[in-house]
Amino acid sequence: MPKEIFDEEKFLELSKFAFHCRVKRLKNSVKLKLRTKKHLYTFKTNPTVADRLLKGVTCEIIEL
Repeated sequence: MPKEIFDEEKFLELSKFAFHCRVKRLKNSVKLKLRTKKHLYTFKTNPTVADRLLKGVTCEIIEL
């Protein structure tokens, strides 16, 4: 089961341990999915915040 996170700081912390980050762009929002060894974490946000967060992510970024 994926776990949804709501904090930007937590998202950036988890990205250090993630294998990859999948980006799914919808009409008015963006879903960011971090895949770690045990869990899949999702973070929903608007496009401007997503672009800012993706600059700080250290893992591989996959656009869907």
